[in-house]
Amino acid sequence: MEAAVDRSAEGADCPAVPQTEKGEAALKAQYITTREKFHEFLAAGLKDQKGDGEESAEASTDGANGTAEEPTGEPESKKRKADDETQAEDNKQDKKKMKGQNKSRPHMKPHSYDDRRLCPSLVQERDSKCFYGDKCKFIHDVADYMSTKPADLGDRCYLYDTFGKCVFGITCRFASAHMGPDFKNLVKEEVCKTLGQKEMVRNSLDKELQRRLRKRQVTFSRSETYLKSIGAGKAKGGANGKKSGSENKNATTEAVAEVEKQCVSEQNDTAADLKTENSQSPLVKTIGPLTDADIIKLRPCEKKQVDFRDKLYLAPLTTCGNLPFRRVCKRFGADITCGEMAMCTNLLQGQASEWALLKRHHTEDLFGVQLEGCFPDTMTRCAELLNQNIDVDFVDINSGCPIDLVYKKGGGCGLMTRTNKFEQIVRGMNSVLDVPLTVKIRTGVQQNCNIAHKLIPELKKWGVSLITLHGRSREQRYTKIADWDYIDTCSRLASPVPLFGKDHHTVNSLCTLKCT
Repeated sequence: MEAAVDRSAEGADCPAVPQTEKGEAALKAQYITTREKFHEFLAAGLKDQKGDGEESAEASTDGANGTAEEPTGEPESKKRKADDETQAEDNKQDKKKMKGQNKSRPHMKPHSYDDRRLCPSLVQERDSKCFYGDKCKFIHDVADYMSTKPADLGDRCYLYDTFGKCVFGITCRFASAHMGPDFKNLVKEEVCKTLGQKEMVRNSLDKELQRRLRKRQVTFSRSETYLKSIGAGKAKGGANGKKSGSENKNATTEAVAEVEKQCVSEQNDTAADLKTENSQSPLVKTIGPLTDADIIKLRPCEKKQVDFRDKLYLAPLTTCGNLPFRRVCKRFGADITCGEMAMCTNLLQGQASEWALLKRHHTEDLFGVQLEGCFPDTMTRCAELLNQNIDVDFVDINSGCPIDLVYKKGGGCGLMTRTNKFEQIVRGMNSVLDVPLTVKIRTGVQQNCNIAHKLIPELKKWGVSLITLHGRSREQRYTKIADWDYIDTCSRLASPVPLFGKDHHTVNSLCTLKCT
């Protein structure tokens, strides 16, 4: 009896535990809640701070009146933990927005320089005063600006030493190297004169030309003559417009002849204009030996020849062979350089990003550009456009690109299997260019089916000045070893036209092309 009384007394001190079925855990009464109370707790968490403040004020007034708020059954520690987790998630999302290529993220650059900027009229040392006058938001007091300007990073300015003048003036972080008395920007007159005679970077896109290209106001007279003759030849091919291979070749040769006739007529017109001008203006005495160029004027269609023999040729490398890379390779001994592959359709549309691939540095003495296209009309017009507006030594056709986006449209390696279109492209570009035309090909499309040896004799007939052969097929891409034995065989077929063997297998062969 005493043991029973003791147990009952111990049970009176502990909280009552509800009776549960077998397999269910026993919970304390303070942690048990209902579904309605749980939904009320979730709804309370979605309210804004203003609503929470009003509810707390009402609860305080109710408490003062003697009515207590109905408990939700959720412990305060658990509420705080849930709030901390939601705040941590929000912080993670904010940090995630700042990572990667998120273009819309807020810029974290310091704006201390923007607040204290000198007026461009003073930086450029213009003779006229600032156009905005008192409304200008920049500083016009040079002494005040120099008092708050940060210290220079060094005592030598690269722009001043190289070009003789720093375009940043006194705002340069190396201004102490070229700043004279009264905060004047010093200039090396001799260096500026020598560099002013030559253009550092050529083949830039003119804004007026870009506007005309976008509005389709550029005329392609020689290309239109060639394309019309091809269309006339197709019309003679029958009701369906189909012709045999010999008829197609005759049509393309006739088209080239018509373009040459047009060139001769244009030359005669210019010669007649020169005669009239010379008859009106008095003769000018010249000093020096008499050359053939003084007596016999060269025809515009006559192309200058490029000697590719015994020269190191830097291959056109897409996304890598840009202007700075070519300048570095030029310092290490590259003789011939070529720009990255440019799409002819983008060039005809006047895209600035595509025209940037055609830029040429003044140290590149032998420079060419590489074009990609799949139709005679666009390629011929693009060749005439470049012939009139940029300075290059040769133009290369990329018929070896293995990318699916290019191949499925018929360009790149697809031209090797479309010989009729390939011939029209080569002959058309050759007829409108005043510089040599070169071609890059692969061994073939399939891995074990080489067709380059069949195409090389045809390229010689079409008037190609140089052939570059990549020793892999399209299926191989850039894997496995290049077939140099096959390149040697093709070089004998290409003679006397020079042929360069190409291999992208190692880093050293990226820039080294062996002339066979």
